[in-house]
Amino acid sequence: MQVTRHRRRDDEGSPSPLRRRVPLVTAGATAVAVALAGTAVASTTGFGHDQVGQVTDKGEVISSDQYIKPIGDRLVLQKGKIMSSTVSPDGSHLAASVTDGGMALAIIDLKNWKVQQYVGNNAAADLKIPGNDVGQEGPTYSPDGSQVWLGQTDGYRKFTVNSDGSLANPTFVAIPADGDKHSLAAEAVFSADSSTVYSAVNGQNRVVAIDTATGAIKQSWATGNAPRDLVVVGNKLYVSNEGGRTARPGDPTINSYGTQVVANQNAITTTGTVSVIDLANPAAAVGSIDVGLHPTALYAKNGVVFVTNTANNSVSVIDTKRGKVVQTIATQPWPEASVGYEPDGVTLTDDGHLLVSLGRANAVAVYKYRNPLEPVSYVGLLPTDYFPAELAQVGKDIVVSNTRGIDARRETTAAGRGTHDTTSSLTKFQLPDDHAIKKYTQTVFDQNGWTKGSAQVATDAGRRKPVPVPAKLGDPSTIKHVFLIVKENRTYDQLYGDIPEGNGDPALAQYGENVTPNQHALAKQFGLYDNTYDIGTNSAEGHNWLMQADNPEYTESSAGEYLRSYDTENDALGHQKSGFLWTGVQAAGKSVKNFGEFLSIEQKPADGTWQNYYCDTKNIIATGADTKYPITIGSAIPSLNKVSVQGFPQFDTSVPDIYKTEIWRKDFLKNGPANLNMFWLSNDHTGGPANGPAQVADNDLATGRIVDQITHSKYWKDSAIFVVEDDSQAGLDHVDGHRAPIQIISPYAQHGAVDSHYYTQITMIRTIEQILGMKPMNQKDTAATPMFGAFTSKPNYTPFTALPNRVALTDGLKTPPSCGLDVPAAQNPAVAAAPTVTVPAGMESMAAQWSAWKDQQRTTGPNARADFANPAQMNHYNWYEAHNWSLPYPGETQIVAPQNVPGAVIPAAENDG
Repeated sequence: MQVTRHRRRDDEGSPSPLRRRVPLVTAGATAVAVALAGTAVASTTGFGHDQVGQVTDKGEVISSDQYIKPIGDRLVLQKGKIMSSTVSPDGSHLAASVTDGGMALAIIDLKNWKVQQYVGNNAAADLKIPGNDVGQEGPTYSPDGSQVWLGQTDGYRKFTVNSDGSLANPTFVAIPADGDKHSLAAEAVFSADSSTVYSAVNGQNRVVAIDTATGAIKQSWATGNAPRDLVVVGNKLYVSNEGGRTARPGDPTINSYGTQVVANQNAITTTGTVSVIDLANPAAAVGSIDVGLHPTALYAKNGVVFVTNTANNSVSVIDTKRGKVVQTIATQPWPEASVGYEPDGVTLTDDGHLLVSLGRANAVAVYKYRNPLEPVSYVGLLPTDYFPAELAQVGKDIVVSNTRGIDARRETTAAGRGTHDTTSSLTKFQLPDDHAIKKYTQTVFDQNGWTKGSAQVATDAGRRKPVPVPAKLGDPSTIKHVFLIVKENRTYDQLYGDIPEGNGDPALAQYGENVTPNQHALAKQFGLYDNTYDIGTNSAEGHNWLMQADNPEYTESSAGEYLRSYDTENDALGHQKSGFLWTGVQAAGKSVKNFGEFLSIEQKPADGTWQNYYCDTKNIIATGADTKYPITIGSAIPSLNKVSVQGFPQFDTSVPDIYKTEIWRKDFLKNGPANLNMFWLSNDHTGGPANGPAQVADNDLATGRIVDQITHSKYWKDSAIFVVEDDSQAGLDHVDGHRAPIQIISPYAQHGAVDSHYYTQITMIRTIEQILGMKPMNQKDTAATPMFGAFTSKPNYTPFTALPNRVALTDGLKTPPSCGLDVPAAQNPAVAAAPTVTVPAGMESMAAQWSAWKDQQRTTGPNARADFANPAQMNHYNWYEAHNWSLPYPGETQIVAPQNVPGAVIPAAENDG
């Protein structure tokens, strides 16, 4: 078992100096200092040139605009993220459900502070079970500690507990699917005599009573929507309903897993409830108590039930004798932002301290509590690792389960890092005195970049001279039109590792200049950013980070199954209460157009094949004709539907990106741009009919043509184009798996510069907000510093001319298009040759196995789904294709078949993206 036992020391030093190459021009601190004169700034400026994984005086740098330096001792788990955990009745062990590492369950020996056992279908598991799917809540120990029940897709995996705390004898207790609705078993709690398990059946909006001896369902109660956590107080069973109450006639609703939940027109839920079941009178009507939005964790003690309301940052205190909420505790530690702290765990210590984990703040909030009617008093914050979830008192210790541990820094044999190198951690500490907690509070503020005046609003906007990125919200910008182009899944090294001026590794440059000539030319003309990070592990997270400047707790805690929803475009539970990028821009009085991003509905004609769209593109360019194969698109979110341009598809690798460009171009020439223009150019994801290099080349050409059109238009003088990946999961990077290519293209961009400042998607979104005068959406983008240093006040209006593709866009097609195969431009002999389509002798069988594997992945057609393919397998397949089936995956010694890929047991996006 690979774990790390580590006590944090304040004197830990930084790693050796960064490996750097000589830049042509360096975007320096001077530009930042000038831009920020007299302005309060937040976390990003403080990062300087730090890289993810470095240990500094503030702590270790992670990919989410934060440092981590937790109080107490740390135990790192090397096999995935912790979804939920619970402590055994005797306090000797902790059972944690895990995901994204080939395991489902970890048993931790708390006394010896080590992982004792892993359970899953990975070859390295100590105890094998068929599946790694795990629910949002659980696992659960029986009152006598003899059993553990783990929630899975359609029931529970039941284990017996050995005398040493390890698990044995797994059996399955089924809760069958109801049509298309899986049970999605969430929390389970035992009756006092252990004869019954009460189960929150999340996918079917009910709670059931299960006979522990036979597995039979004895009773069923209808609850609110998406029941999640349970707790028993006396004869009452309390149930948190994350989706709120059942809709009534006339309520505005939005879909969530086949249920219409009460929500507004921005697809944001507007109710939260706790159901109350009378176990002494099972036939009695189920009661309901209104609480805050997205109620998640429940904790009961001394006749009180505490409820964490994740979406509006509060804890409801339910007095069980009175049957109502008697106090609501605010968990907003920073006055500058009211959204985004995400309380998701709660416990009350024996000495009267109420502890609440704030997932997105990497902190535990501490309050003094005496009784339900006396208001609590806030003490302060304690720092944790990345995304704390569960917390419990074990003897004198407080034990915290941190979902993401130390970020994607798992120990591997690969010659680089990937986003699926996920970790999690446990931290433990004894509660400091109140004076020490106040000192730790400042540490949490520093690590999150929470500073006063982080989102100052201009009061005299009309008097200020326009600048590219204003210092205050509402001040005028020289930029009137923002174009946000979202792509799919590439790391910095995969695209730009071959650029000598940047901090790249040429050995990992999978799609170098001969595959992506336009992006290389754009980097040379408009600047290279070699220290910028995507936050999410996969698309489910990545598009949320871009559209919400956050990945809400619902998506974080759903990662063990991803069955209720993967991408949350059509699930109201995945949306924060403050809305989205487009709604914020509209609230600032600006216009929006959407071309594919965050959509969830698409209909194509039966003959809408890649080949036909490729030929149609050539015809549109040559004649100006309309498309022969119109696509109908839509969204479950009414406000997004209103700004989405018809005909531009959502994620679908069976539609060339160059076709999408022509759909946009017609609208651009006829109607002009909006203030915010959002795009989803998805084909660098790969997996479609053409091979990987051809699809990346298609994506590169489409990007170049869009930039060409804009820069040669009358709108160029006041435009900025941001090009970003949704995530960087589909490859390796020598610095960190989250490091990704971005591009800022504008007359006001730092032309020809190499900018090595630490930036993230959050700082990029904050920059767009600042330009358009939009109020930040939550505490993450409020704390972020705009990318002032990436811009200059002296414009350079030189346009960009798109370069022809050097890889044939039709490479790898099994059926050629009727208009003929693509003939690419000559390759540049000065850079690494582009891959060919000829499989070397002796590798035909291996390539055929991979081709058959690819045909099973949902990357094309009406059910196309980003990240459906197993990520480890997809990355290997792309690597082999890009290197002519002649080079093993970095860190490995031979080319392997799909079933032999290390990590291939990681669930696909049906269970995990």
